[in-house]
Amino acid sequence: MDERLIKPGLPQPPTFDRLRDERLYRKQRLAAAFRLFAHFGFDEGVAGHITVRDPEFPDQFWVNPFGMYFGHIRVSDLVLVNHQGDILEGDRPINAAGFAIHSQIHQARPDVIAAVHAHSLYGKTWSTLGRLLDPLTQDACAFYGDHALFDDYTGVVLDVSEGERLARTLGNAKAIVLRNHGLLTVGHSVDEASWWFITMDRSCQSQLMAEAAGKPISIAPEIAQLTYAQVGSHYMGWFSFQSLYDMIVRQQPDLLE
Repeated sequence: MDERLIKPGLPQPPTFDRLRDERLYRKQRLAAAFRLFAHFGFDEGVAGHITVRDPEFPDQFWVNPFGMYFGHIRVSDLVLVNHQGDILEGDRPINAAGFAIHSQIHQARPDVIAAVHAHSLYGKTWSTLGRLLDPLTQDACAFYGDHALFDDYTGVVLDVSEGERLARTLGNAKAIVLRNHGLLTVGHSVDEASWWFITMDRSCQSQLMAEAAGKPISIAPEIAQLTYAQVGSHYMGWFSFQSLYDMIVRQQPDLLE
């Protein structure tokens, strides 16, 4: 991130003196992300999952209960599971495919606090092309050189070995296109990972529309790299989510229950 872009007075991610306060904060952000995904139409039946690592126990993460509509999820509905698949808190099952994918990503990437996957319309449509996004717009440049392609579809991911292979393909990137499946994004916070998913899906929509209309012009590599440094940092991912969080909490305060 170009530090010249961080103006004095801009909000910063919070720090916490007590782990229980940080845990609550992460769970509130997670519940809000599900509400936002329902708001944006990213829900598709029982598909989709967002996870956040527990701040005290890094081998455990919070996730949505299987089969619960994103738009109804509250903080109290979230389920805590460890990397072995044991449910430690909550009384509902979790998505087996979500566990197979997210457990391996969290183990492979200690820097990842949150991971996001959903069957969004434009993301899954773009995934059928088996391509990375091109730097067609300023927003798409957030993924320039920082997303991968999982160029193999073998059915619903139920085996952790498949999740491990996916995690290896993701590498150190912030996002991955899962061919014939959809998008997956990660970040240093729920806020960041969720924002990357939202803007990546929109970038997929933008490129699909541009290619349907004609032959779009890509941003030059050196400018795309510069723009990536301006819009693709962890901070910008976190910051871009803040107004959406404020909006959904104001509209649906029950999510905090």
